[in-house]
Amino acid sequence: MELIISLIFAVVPGIGLAVFIYTIDDHEPEPVNLLVLSFILGMASFAFSLIPGKFLDHLVDGIHNLLRARAVHAFASVAFIEEVSKFAIVRGILYRNHNFNEPLDGIVYSVMVGLGFATLENVVYVFYEGIDSGILRMFTAIPAHAMFAVVMGYFLGIAKFKHKNEFSNAVFALFLAVILHGAYDYFLFISYIPGMWLGAVACFILTFFLASRSIKIHREYSPLHNHDGENPDLEIGL
Repeated sequence: MELIISLIFAVVPGIGLAVFIYTIDDHEPEPVNLLVLSFILGMASFAFSLIPGKFLDHLVDGIHNLLRARAVHAFASVAFIEEVSKFAIVRGILYRNHNFNEPLDGIVYSVMVGLGFATLENVVYVFYEGIDSGILRMFTAIPAHAMFAVVMGYFLGIAKFKHKNEFSNAVFALFLAVILHGAYDYFLFISYIPGMWLGAVACFILTFFLASRSIKIHREYSPLHNHDGENPDLEIGL
């Protein structure tokens, strides 16, 4: 019974946020089967990230300065590997799908992949650390993964539909997700220093603001909703 309850705590937050993201695409909702596939691919990306993550962790073991080691672990072993794994799925597979037909879809598919990743990761944490870990991550790690994915998806949407600087916008999508993710984790990793946890809170709030703004822009100026020409806010891209 305890195992079942633990699994519920592990999977419900990700599924709940996935349903919410599905509802924001009210101009032309994406096919449910493709969203489910995206979620499953996100879970697969978690599995793919384990080996390179462990490899980089071995390199971190050789760094004797603790703050530097935590920084390398946060930005390289965790943020870079995880965001690249998710980015590869969205950019390499879903980006080319004909259903990806407006900038907002970049956010929708990126978040589905990100939540698949976060959900399987959450199952692992809950299995090893118990329900308390699942409850904490319900309000921290799960929404954080979703917000990093929103920011990434915003620029991937621009990359596909702005028709110039496609490569630079796609790279920036990955770069910004890694920086936000790495900074958030780094402050958590050095939270043994008094007050450093406030840096993680600040990163969380900043990412929430960027994610909210990103969703608002792509919803408001969706080409499926407005027919007055090119989306002016796409110029926010590179």
